[in-house]
Amino acid sequence: MYKRVRLKDTVEVPPRALGDVSPQLVKQLLQDKLEGQMDEEVGSVVSVVDVHDVGDGTVLPNRPGVYYEAEFDAVTFDPHMQEVVDGTVVEIVEFGAFVGIGPVDGLLHVSQISDEYLAYDGENQRLASNESNRSLDVEDAVRTRIVTKSIDERNPRDSKIGLTAKQPGLGKHGWLDEEREKREAAAGE
Repeated sequence: MYKRVRLKDTVEVPPRALGDVSPQLVKQLLQDKLEGQMDEEVGSVVSVVDVHDVGDGTVLPNRPGVYYEAEFDAVTFDPHMQEVVDGTVVEIVEFGAFVGIGPVDGLLHVSQISDEYLAYDGENQRLASNESNRSLDVEDAVRTRIVTKSIDERNPRDSKIGLTAKQPGLGKHGWLDEEREKREAAAGE
């Protein structure tokens, strides 16, 4: 889920920039420091938007820069347990599909895609069923539910999000459209 939140953090202004400590400079330093970082409390910082307040600078012994505390707004992405999210398949591997959900990828394990057996087709980068001729390919749109979440603040790329598509209303968008059309046709008879 995307949110706009008010945060506080400290940035180091290097000596060469001390002549012009402006909100724009502090915003740029905050963007360089925080964007793309993961935090257990607020999620992934997507963008630093507005700087509201820059405090007085603090000099620390044996450090060349001056440290300023700033209050600012940021847009964050914080996936919640059991949240339903739409995403796009970014990679197919033997054991499932990686799905881009916002600025992070989640794993949709092959056992969590369908009740049918899906075979890995490495040559075509897809998971395919022999029963219904359905397949899951790179760039397919899918609707999933977040079932596990392990955030690694130090190495955001090592964070893990587990997904499922085995519940009603979840799965590849094309499959959901087919099911809806079948229900509508059955209701019209």
